[in-house]
Amino acid sequence: MQHVDFEEAVRETVAGLPGWVHEAMHNVEILVLDEADEHLDPGGEGLLGLYTGVPLPEREANHAGELPDVIYIFRLPHLEMGLSPDGLREEIHRTLVHEIAHYFGMDDDHVEELGWG
Repeated sequence: MQHVDFEEAVRETVAGLPGWVHEAMHNVEILVLDEADEHLDPGGEGLLGLYTGVPLPEREANHAGELPDVIYIFRLPHLEMGLSPDGLREEIHRTLVHEIAHYFGMDDDHVEELGWG
């Protein structure tokens, strides 16, 4: 899947999220990169996605005016999974929901307990 098609799949996934998610997410960019560089993935884990920023529960009153938080979705690790087109869209959805959960302050264990990991 070409980069532009993958970005479109991510946009469609975002558009399909419940309204309360859209209403609750403020100052968050969602970016598609081919893969994480050493800065984003220093351990070389082959991440599918990554949330960077200050989770909502940790924000203080003076957080206004900060740079946007970023959710990265990495294309090549998704493609390397060898999934069908529908399976790939499901994995994009799972990755995006997982990273959005981090924005809302959930750690990996909680995300896994909810079945979003």
